[in-house]
Amino acid sequence: MLREGGRVIQKRNNYDQNVFNGDIGSIIQADNEEMELSVSFRAGKEVKEVRYTKEHLLELDLAYAITIHKSQGSEFESVIIPVVTQHFGMLFRNLVYTNITRAKKLAVFVGTRKALALAVNKQSTAARQTALAYLLKQDIA
Repeated sequence: MLREGGRVIQKRNNYDQNVFNGDIGSIIQADNEEMELSVSFRAGKEVKEVRYTKEHLLELDLAYAITIHKSQGSEFESVIIPVVTQHFGMLFRNLVYTNITRAKKLAVFVGTRKALALAVNKQSTAARQTALAYLLKQDIA
């Protein structure tokens, strides 16, 4: 059951409502019988209210805690960064950097010093999936 004051994140772009993937808002009104919500989104000093009907509720997800990937370049007052060896595949310097840059005031590492050291000393070697070089060459020709 969704309640007023709960935090939600928009999961896909909705150009009709002018809300976009990664936008985080607060529920200001919930009608559980009609399955409708009113959500307040803040963009800088601007605040907008968006009404979600039953057919658009699947565009939202709870946002009490979100992943770095869903944060879409946003900043938050505080960020908790788990660094544990069980998630070895996610221990990369660039991800630690990205996590830290999301925090406005406080970044807290939770885990082990060993895992943090592994992450700081390991660069991602995965090839980026992009067509940028191809597109640039097309514009030159």
